[in-house]
Amino acid sequence: MSSEFQLVPLLMLAPVLLAVGYFDLRYLRIPNILSLIGLGIFALTFPLLGWSETGARLVIAAAVLLVGTLAFAARLFGGGDVKILSVLMLFIPSGSLMLYSWGFSAAMMLGILFVLVLRRTPVVRHSSWKGIRAKGKFPMGISIALSGLVHPIAVQLVS
Repeated sequence: MSSEFQLVPLLMLAPVLLAVGYFDLRYLRIPNILSLIGLGIFALTFPLLGWSETGARLVIAAAVLLVGTLAFAARLFGGGDVKILSVLMLFIPSGSLMLYSWGFSAAMMLGILFVLVLRRTPVVRHSSWKGIRAKGKFPMGISIALSGLVHPIAVQLVS
């Protein structure tokens, strides 16, 4: 697949990413079905990527899963965060991985700021949404979703 089309699978993942952000903010939980849907989308689109690119993405996703599992064992990440971030790595072109890393860092900062603002907003502060009410916990799914949704735009801006 030529480089301009390598982001098409990521665009197909956009509804799943929106659901990830919603579920994590609402329930502090990312349903496994979202990761499975992401894997299904990848299974449908990987033949378009070519073997070299597919292999690179699989290695990167496996590395993220390994490191994420260790972070989960240390109680630094939630299990759903690890799974969906690993799945998302299947959709990030290997040539734009560094750009994605910067975007993910920015999305983490924006996500933290967003949640802190929500937690201090009187009307929202008493919401039943767990991601807003839970002290000492951060719904990382909103940052994971944002980073995946913004990545195609970032790629186009730097190209």
